[in-house]
Amino acid sequence: MELYLPIAEMSVNALALLVLGLTAGFFSGLFGIGGGFLLTPALIFIGVPPAVAVGSQAAQILATSVSSLDQQWRRGNVDFRMGFTMLAGGLVGSALGVQLFGYLKAIGQIDVVIALAFIIMLSTMGTLMLVESSRTILRQKLKKPATRRKLHQHYWVARWPVKVRYPKSRLYVSVFLPMLLGLGGGVLSAIMGIGGGFLLVPAMIYLLGMPTLLVIGTSALQIVFVAANVTILQAWQNETVDLFLALMMIAGGVIGAPLGSRLSVKLPGEHLRGLLAVLLVGMAIKLLVDMVVTPEEIYVLSEAGK
Repeated sequence: MELYLPIAEMSVNALALLVLGLTAGFFSGLFGIGGGFLLTPALIFIGVPPAVAVGSQAAQILATSVSSLDQQWRRGNVDFRMGFTMLAGGLVGSALGVQLFGYLKAIGQIDVVIALAFIIMLSTMGTLMLVESSRTILRQKLKKPATRRKLHQHYWVARWPVKVRYPKSRLYVSVFLPMLLGLGGGVLSAIMGIGGGFLLVPAMIYLLGMPTLLVIGTSALQIVFVAANVTILQAWQNETVDLFLALMMIAGGVIGAPLGSRLSVKLPGEHLRGLLAVLLVGMAIKLLVDMVVTPEEIYVLSEAGK
């Protein structure tokens, strides 16, 4: 069944979209991370304009993050003071990101910027994770003990001014640090159509020194409001949110995520990280190839006004 996407101005197979959302949801549940950085490139691969893929993903991230936040809230794993501090930066960052997105779209460079951003991010993350997981697997085969390292070391961050206490996280840090983290997450959400959790979570652990138990829920709090802000601004200012596309992605993700979660408990963590690393590097290579290889049809003819 063909489904017409009015914002993307194209027809796609509805079943294919559902399967794509299901696959991304499966990997999201399998690896325990948001599916935005997987779905956005995947949508680009099937021909959805990058700008629409990014804008529509914000709506999909909003829906999935609300569910995650609800679960973490019920478990008491949300530091609201820290979350709202990060949100102050996240709202500013997302607004700035949408403005930059609109400017790049106006000058015709948004597709290139999105592709380059994903190539750099996916290849860097994938390579680092592949090296780390390979070392862990090799160490286990050689039966060498794992080296213990401190979870976080503040160094120069400890000297930042305007410190605030966060009782639930047992932290006393500068208010500017979580705000800057939120700012960066907001910009990434607007430009790349991702929640930013896979970057925020390690930053909150290693830079802020937050307890791991509170990190996911607190990150979800910031992502919910930032994703809502990005969705509204992208739809209003840039007209890049296709609700039909987002709904199909949400439907598939709801089915796929629980399946991935069930499988994740049966596989060792280092093997999961290795699989994710290979997936990230593979997607980065595919994006790079699509950028440098000359397409079969260099010119596209269309009717005037379309």
